[in-house]
Amino acid sequence: MPFANIKMPRAALSKAQKEDLIHRTTAMFVYFFGEGVRPYTMVLVEEVADGGYGRADEVFIVPEAFRAEE
Repeated sequence: MPFANIKMPRAALSKAQKEDLIHRTTAMFVYFFGEGVRPYTMVLVEEVADGGYGRADEVFIVPEAFRAEE
């Protein structure tokens, strides 16, 4: 079963953008492995709360200007 676990900042994408991400990721798996994998493909989009992750020793917080609008 193909499985993709995508972690991103909370509110970085709108609901519609997350749905599109799921559809496109599924389509990518189908492209590589064939149509037979579609019913078994799992795409998990996990939203991480501000301050819950970091990079280069800096805690990451999404600036308000970059938050998705629902």
